[in-house]
Amino acid sequence: MAFSQNPLPYAENALEPHIDQKTMNIHYGKHHAGYVKKLNDAVEGSDLANASIEDILKNVSNHSTKVRNNGGGHYNHSLFWEVLSPNGGGEPTGALLEAINSKFGSYDGFKEKFSEAAATRFGSGWAWLIVTDGGAVDVTSTPNQDNPLMDIAEVKGTPILGLDVWEHAYYLNYQNRRPDYISAFFNIVNWSKVAELYEKAK
Repeated sequence: MAFSQNPLPYAENALEPHIDQKTMNIHYGKHHAGYVKKLNDAVEGSDLANASIEDILKNVSNHSTKVRNNGGGHYNHSLFWEVLSPNGGGEPTGALLEAINSKFGSYDGFKEKFSEAAATRFGSGWAWLIVTDGGAVDVTSTPNQDNPLMDIAEVKGTPILGLDVWEHAYYLNYQNRRPDYISAFFNIVNWSKVAELYEKAK
């Protein structure tokens, strides 16, 4: 197959109580796996089967809705698992913190902006911390499985932190309390990984 899931970098129950094991099992094992299967079906026999997911998404307006939805779903979830950690939380440091302070005034200013983007995304979608072309950071959100890499995105950039606000990401544990889920997310952010992604993207 052209695309595959990376193994989770921690056990399915490792993020409890913030994200419960059953949600992780369904989210990674069913939802993400489903996006990968449908993406492979969509690109089978085409040149896209040999392309990187990033290159596909950067030119997604040239491709089918099936490629857009499932390619985005695969990319977004791959990033999501990577930027979470049972040893996460706290605050970023170094150059990433400097970039956040420069854009948002403080880490708390960033948290407020990011939380607002996640809470006010109507229906299903994602909130993002991105690196723009100039090397600065910004916060944005996208609907469904779109992301800021896509050429159709309103705000473009390289995602370095993403929060899934589809109901399947939190409903078993939080029901309709999306703000509680957003708040809990900050306890498991792997800031060292986000900083690594920032260095690559800037």
